[in-house]
Amino acid sequence: MSDPDLKPLLHRIANALERLQPTDPAPPDLASADAFVWQAQGGRLQPVPNVAHVDLALLVGIDGVRDTLLDNTRRFARGNAANNALLWGARGMGKSSLVKAAHAAINQETPGTLVLVEIHREDTPTLPQLLAILAATPRRCILFCDDLSFDTADTSYKSLKAVLEGGLEGRPENVLFYATSNRRHLMPRDMIENERSTAINPSESVEEKVSLSDRFGLWLGFHACNQAEYLSMIEAYVQQIGLEIAVEQLHADAIKWSMTRGARSGRVAWQFIQDLAGRQGKQV
Repeated sequence: MSDPDLKPLLHRIANALERLQPTDPAPPDLASADAFVWQAQGGRLQPVPNVAHVDLALLVGIDGVRDTLLDNTRRFARGNAANNALLWGARGMGKSSLVKAAHAAINQETPGTLVLVEIHREDTPTLPQLLAILAATPRRCILFCDDLSFDTADTSYKSLKAVLEGGLEGRPENVLFYATSNRRHLMPRDMIENERSTAINPSESVEEKVSLSDRFGLWLGFHACNQAEYLSMIEAYVQQIGLEIAVEQLHADAIKWSMTRGARSGRVAWQFIQDLAGRQGKQV
C-alpha cells in the first residue's frame, strides 16, 4: 500500500479512537435541586426532586436534640460558624429523619438555602473528589452519611478523619458533615477492647481509633423511648393524618403492636400508623 493510501486510513483510525475516548462528565448543576445522592462510581451527583421526610412537629420525644441540630443548621445556612454533627444512639429513634426534617425546615424558611448531599458509607474514600465539586458552588451544603460505622479490618476511617479536620485543605467553608450511627465512637466495642489487650501501647492505639468521633463538634444522643413517649408519637401521627379511632382503643392497639415487635421507637410507631391507616383505607 502506497503512502497516499495510508494517510486517509490513518486519519479514519485516529477519528475512531477519539470517538471511543470517554468524555469528561458535565459539571453538576447544584442549582437544579435541593438534594442529591453521590454516585461514586460515575463521579456524579444524582438529583433527588422530592426528599422523603417527615415534618419536624412529628418528631416527638427528641425535643432537645431536635432544637440543637436545627439551631446548628440554621446558623450554618446563614453563613455563621457551625459544627459537624454525629447523631448516635438507639435504632429507629429518628436520627436520619431529623437530618432530613431540619434540611426541609431551613429551606422552607429561606427557600434554596441548603443543599443536602447523601454519601453512602462505602463511598467515603471518594470524599475528597466530592468535596472538590461542592467547594465550587456558592450554595451551603450538608453532607449526610447515614449509618456510618467501621469494622475491624476497615481503615477508611483514617481518610475521613483528614477530611473532617486535620488535612492540609480542610473542609470547604460551605460544607458541613452530618452522620448517623448506632455507635457513639463509630466502631464496635470489641474492636476497641481488642486494641487495649493486644497493642504495644494500648492507650495510644485506642485514642487513634476513637479520635474520628472527636471530629464531630456535636454529639447528639438518641435513647430508647418509654411508653408515654411512644404513645405521644402515635397520637401525633393520628392527628396529623386524620385517622379516626378512640384514644383507649388506639393505646391498646399501639401497645400490642410494640409488644409483637419487642421494641418501642419512632420507627415502630410509624409502622403501626401505616397499618392503622391501611385498615381504614387511607393513604399515608
